[in-house]
Amino acid sequence: MELCFFRSLSRFSFPLVSLLFLLSSFTFTSTEAYDALDPNGNITIKWDVTSWTADGYVALVTMFNFQQYRHIQAPGWTLGWTWAKKEVIWSMMGGQTTEQGDCSRFKGNIPHCCKKDPTVVDLLPGTPYNQQIGNCCKGGVINSWAQDPSNSASAFQVSVGGAGTTNKTVKLPRNFTLRAPGPGYTCGPAKIVKPTKYLTGDGRRVTQAMMTWNITCTYSQFLAQKTPSCCVSLSSFYNDTIVPCPTCTCGCQNNLTNPGSCVNPDSPYLASVVSERGKSNNMAPLVQCTSHMCPVRVHWHVKLNYKDYWRVKVTITNFNYRMNYSQWNLVVQHPNFDNLTQLFSFNYKPLNPYQNINDTAMLWGVKFYNDFLNQAGPLGNVQSELLFRKDKSTFTFDKGWGFPRRIYFNGDNCVMPPPEAYPYLPNSSLRKTVSFLVLLIGLLTTFACAF
Repeated sequence: MELCFFRSLSRFSFPLVSLLFLLSSFTFTSTEAYDALDPNGNITIKWDVTSWTADGYVALVTMFNFQQYRHIQAPGWTLGWTWAKKEVIWSMMGGQTTEQGDCSRFKGNIPHCCKKDPTVVDLLPGTPYNQQIGNCCKGGVINSWAQDPSNSASAFQVSVGGAGTTNKTVKLPRNFTLRAPGPGYTCGPAKIVKPTKYLTGDGRRVTQAMMTWNITCTYSQFLAQKTPSCCVSLSSFYNDTIVPCPTCTCGCQNNLTNPGSCVNPDSPYLASVVSERGKSNNMAPLVQCTSHMCPVRVHWHVKLNYKDYWRVKVTITNFNYRMNYSQWNLVVQHPNFDNLTQLFSFNYKPLNPYQNINDTAMLWGVKFYNDFLNQAGPLGNVQSELLFRKDKSTFTFDKGWGFPRRIYFNGDNCVMPPPEAYPYLPNSSLRKTVSFLVLLIGLLTTFACAF
């Protein structure tokens, strides 16, 4: 087989084979960070030099979350970069570096950070006002653009020394990294753009930054985690079968090679896990022992069928003992969202990633009611019901039409059951049939018993 393969390759010229290999490589790398439901989503970091100092500048660094439904949750973002020269950070507001570094060469006034590659985090809520600036001090949490645009940015101010004092001598930082809070984001190089303009409070004067550069960071679920983080199960009123999440979707129970990877609800170990949850910074999921081992499961149940409407119940269950999901959201793709009539206890917004095709909905909880998905346990679920109007030209329960095409939880693609496992209509062509062999054996048995 291998010999035949290489013989067939030898028929093509070497440049052609190289070109095909190169194109295939581009295909894989370009799709890793592309989200078809949010093709323009990214986090843009804007670095505005607002004033010059004796040995550098003061800059306002703002992170804008332009992703429709993916937000940065607790414990928040971590931003890093590498200085181009021997810059230091004299002071900061609205943020701080995690390490000061070696500042032994300075006498008297000691910089805030002397590291070549500083790492910055947001300040916590309750920070004194004299250390705050606008859009700071939220513990690094940034909400998504579509869900909460007023809280979709985070900022800090930094005073940089050892840098140039004009826009001709300043060197842009390199190698930007963003963790939110774990891996997944890849940041491009800093690019100089038109200086940002600011409108004064009275609205009568416009000022602008001395210099501005942008850094764009995109997300890839493949880089963020080795296994999926959620799965989907299905059921319907017209079939007794409940289609569970596929087995081992997010991992398998293996107490030999990975002990303590999951916890049974009746285990005495569970009490110690819950009591230590607030003391530990370990964000690795510790899930309830299930067949799928996913931290989150979304269940879609086709509940009722009326003359002109049909009804669906959606339930989100948290199996993670280490994680509460605040400001959670769900993105669902289904062709009947263009006729969504009523939604109970969830917020709704159409996303329309394909312009005029309204088949993608973003759902999230009502503030102070069910926008907080508790950790695994009796209260670790939220649910709602959706009422759709029937379009007689397209509506059907046949061939799994009533089930979603795709579901995201907090921006991560959830694993769907295989299409052949979907609940089928009892009177449809997909119903289970008795094979000819089984029927023949039954007839022969009946004939033998008769004699």
